[in-house]
Amino acid sequence: MANIDNFRVEHDSMGEVKVPADRFWGAQTQRSHENFEIGVGIETMPGEIIKAFGILKKAAACANNELVKDRMTDKKCETISKVCDEICEGKLFDEFPLVVWQTGSGTQSNMNVNEVVANRGNDLAGEKLLHPNDDVNMSQSSNDTFPTALHIACALLLEEQLIPAAKELVAEFVRLEKENEGIVKTGRTHLQDAVPVAFSQEISGWRSSLEKDIQLVELSLAPLKELALGGTAVGTGLNAPKGFDELVAKKIAEFTKSEFVTAENKFHALSSRDEVVFAHGAVKAMAADMMKIANDVRWLASGPRCGLGEITIPANEPGSSIMPGKVNPTQCEQVTMVAVQVMGNDTAISMAASQGNFELNVFLPVIAYNFTQSVRLLSESIRSFHKNCIVGLKANKEKMHENLHRSLMLVTALNPYIGYENAAKCAHKAFEENISLKEACVGLGFLSEERFDEVFHPEEMV
Repeated sequence: MANIDNFRVEHDSMGEVKVPADRFWGAQTQRSHENFEIGVGIETMPGEIIKAFGILKKAAACANNELVKDRMTDKKCETISKVCDEICEGKLFDEFPLVVWQTGSGTQSNMNVNEVVANRGNDLAGEKLLHPNDDVNMSQSSNDTFPTALHIACALLLEEQLIPAAKELVAEFVRLEKENEGIVKTGRTHLQDAVPVAFSQEISGWRSSLEKDIQLVELSLAPLKELALGGTAVGTGLNAPKGFDELVAKKIAEFTKSEFVTAENKFHALSSRDEVVFAHGAVKAMAADMMKIANDVRWLASGPRCGLGEITIPANEPGSSIMPGKVNPTQCEQVTMVAVQVMGNDTAISMAASQGNFELNVFLPVIAYNFTQSVRLLSESIRSFHKNCIVGLKANKEKMHENLHRSLMLVTALNPYIGYENAAKCAHKAFEENISLKEACVGLGFLSEERFDEVFHPEEMV
């Protein structure tokens, strides 16, 4: 610990605590900072959660100012609001050092915010105006503020980060569909040759998958926007004025320009995290589709000479320290790694959400950490994949044409003319003797050369 001259003495219900003199946090924050030296500086409470706390503390002050003006005076409300605005602007993030691995209710992070708002507010006011518990935490409990901050952070991340990133990639796929109209290639199922498909149709599958994922994420927003605030300690609303829950949710909606409402049942809102599980499930679904899309792209780009080589993607950096000229599908690889991380986070969130006991779930910080990481990573991953890979994706028309006409599954087009059994004989003969389907079909006497040419048109099979 630094020289005592650099500290001031604060106190809480347990006694006196030495706090760094240049910090706005107080005794409870300092105790947590010292007692939970786990992931310090790395796994701190996510910034999105801190910002959400800033939003809800300002909303609470404004609601209290309307409902209990004798206790939450105009001056107190204005001062709290100013500090909360600073928090939301990121100006005070160094004042929130606490790690995720703390109390499962997030009580210490709630108090961290209360103390910073109070002390910074007193600094702005030039007097001892605010008390962290009596004023900043008025009509609240850690048990309803942390679930509220969690829902605000999750909903805003989805609305402001993930959905826009996914929609931008969808638009890029729309462009690629139009650019590649009329190009026919071999389809593949089970990693084996299948009947033809238009390249634009293949791209449309990628586009539609993301569009469905966006719909699923959007479906999860309404439940997430139901807030626990007003339930206080166990859901009864003890020490909160009548109407506080509805008014504070209205204030949050105004500040965020998003449709937040109060939760109908606060006992559920404090003890269950099913809305977050559902929302992260939609995030996981998008991650799964991004895994599939990225794998398709790197398979199609494999080569450049000994793979499929049906598309080219941008060469962004050297791919080997020993093989000159090698280029790897690195953007595809980052997508697949992020997808795996999101899937792992989903397991952690599901397990944590299952551990609610009686009136409270006490795995809130780890849920917040994993959810915010998933959405942040996936959003940035999609944008990087879009910018550094998909924008430069080009079809290798010659290779697609070559592979299409070498595919034995084109024999499917002959089924209506020679039957399934005879078509299968043609395919086997062509494969075993390394000859064309036409040579096999004519050789077996199923069709004449003229009739074969008349009915066999691979480009029309899509």
